[in-house]
Amino acid sequence: MLSSSGGYPPNPPYVRDLTLLPKAHLHLHFTGSMRPATLLELADKYGVHLPEALTGGEPPKLRATDERGWFRFQRLYDMARSCLREPEDIRRLVREAAEEDVRDGSGWLEIQVDPTSYAPRLGGLIPALEIILDAVESASRETGLGMRVLVAANRMKHPLDARTLARLAVRYADRGVVGFGLSNDERRGMARDFDRAFAIAREGGLLAAPHGGELTGPASVRDCLDDLRASRIGHGVRAAEDPRLLRRLAEKGVTCEVCPASNVALGVYEKPEHVPLRTFFDAGVPVALGADDPLLFGARLADQYEIARHHHGFTDVELAELARQSVRASVAPEDVRRKLLSGIDDWLAAPTG
Repeated sequence: MLSSSGGYPPNPPYVRDLTLLPKAHLHLHFTGSMRPATLLELADKYGVHLPEALTGGEPPKLRATDERGWFRFQRLYDMARSCLREPEDIRRLVREAAEEDVRDGSGWLEIQVDPTSYAPRLGGLIPALEIILDAVESASRETGLGMRVLVAANRMKHPLDARTLARLAVRYADRGVVGFGLSNDERRGMARDFDRAFAIAREGGLLAAPHGGELTGPASVRDCLDDLRASRIGHGVRAAEDPRLLRRLAEKGVTCEVCPASNVALGVYEKPEHVPLRTFFDAGVPVALGADDPLLFGARLADQYEIARHHHGFTDVELAELARQSVRASVAPEDVRRKLLSGIDDWLAAPTG
């Protein structure tokens, strides 16, 4: 059970500390990575009046399985994003996100951002992306955390906008952009409408990692595979409803970025134990646990592993395998992968008492 601070109670004796387990973090949204205290400070700085849902000290009550609930979630996210107005705000957010990941045992972070959302206040689309990439490079150097960026298009916007973003992402592939995503309400915008944007990204050497199978069922995951040729799926949990699709994901080695805390917070599942994490693991589907938007869901990366331990009965051996799967699914350089995988073995070999 989550404590009031957003984390789990201390581990009982003789249980390995999950914050010491090396891992990769592959599903973290830009504004959603912000510390609540930072949001309050920035809101005060710019005179932004935040709703009580963002100031109450507890994660807001959300349920996004209907369009009204999703609109409320998106409104809260947009209000938080409106507090990021200057390059120094971007640098602070990225540095603090890196610090939180390091604290949770992450050795590699791929943070996802739609730069069009920040462009109006940062001088345009290209300056916005360059500011973000510079911030990532600085934070990586300062914290020692390997960091890269996934540029994500918005399903709610025109597919031509996605093509523009894909071309921009490819242009900056040598500056830290490693992948291309597709986010927002998957009930809007068919995956096939964005197939050309993803073709541009893939042809430019970028990883295809669209969201799917969260708010809608298995068909959404199949569309990501068939129309966008996804190498990873953001969420993908609803694939558990289709055994044939699960087998396909396992056979193709397509990793699903499962975010248990957000699945429950958004009403996709009623309880943590209902998230089909064990179903995926037992079916051989690679899983990378992610925090999604800790600002709104109150749980960061290590908390997702605690959910696997406390609500799904994952042993330390199995948790170590989840961490390995996250590393294997990343685009981390080979030397980083070797270091993280070796660290996972060391964590598992360490005595618990």
